[in-house]
Amino acid sequence: MKRPCRAAILTAAFATALAGCSAPEEPLRTYRSLPEQPLFRSIRPADRPDAPALAGTSLAGKPLSLADHRGEVVVVNAWASWCGPCRAEAPALNRIQRELGDRGVRVMGINNDTELGDARAFEGDYALGYPSLHDPLGKQFFKLPKGLVNTQGLPFTVFVDRAGKLAGAVSGGVSEEDLEAILGALLKEKSGAG
Repeated sequence: MKRPCRAAILTAAFATALAGCSAPEEPLRTYRSLPEQPLFRSIRPADRPDAPALAGTSLAGKPLSLADHRGEVVVVNAWASWCGPCRAEAPALNRIQRELGDRGVRVMGINNDTELGDARAFEGDYALGYPSLHDPLGKQFFKLPKGLVNTQGLPFTVFVDRAGKLAGAVSGGVSEEDLEAILGALLKEKSGAG
């Protein structure tokens, strides 16, 4: 028996959430497709809370704010240089930024390294084409709604729609296939959905 691919399952799960098929009293729906699939949570457009004010200083020492990307679909990825799954997903996040940037997708990292030099080395080693906030104490993580994602483990990824609302999250590593499935659904939404 042939098992469905992760992208097809994620696309179906996200489309179901966007269509509003979850019960109103359950705005956060959890989907797990395969044992190796990261935990994915999708929020129906009508139930999406505002994204928190994620802002601070980038690894390059420049101001960086999620609010600067209102009107775009934003992939917020929490990572650290010592994290194996973070290293595995970095090339996929970089390709997504490069390939979907002209369609209104932005990747923004939140780095949890204590040493700024370690974070900058990682950024250079993987030639990351997107900026990351330096957040060694994890203060940005506390701004996320409880239950959206497990902020105790890295990596995790949060998706913000064009209206600046939290659309969903993945706990654990995310593949390019996963990103394409989730972003494909978000890019189909009309501006200001939710």
